[in-house]
Amino acid sequence: MVNYGDVIFQLLMFIFLIAIITAIVIVIKTVLNKKAPQQSQDIEKKLDRIIELLEKDKNN
Repeated sequence: MVNYGDVIFQLLMFIFLIAIITAIVIVIKTVLNKKAPQQSQDIEKKLDRIIELLEKDKNN
């Protein structure tokens, strides 16, 4: 005979486990996305500096 209380408890714990894993993944993605724009800005500044130096050399 199946004890429905145990089945419901197992399903709830499984859903809870999936929710925790999903929350961890979302937090990690959020942290990584916040770092990406800063890296992009740094690269953009470096490229601008290289372009300025190349234009300066071209004029000389």
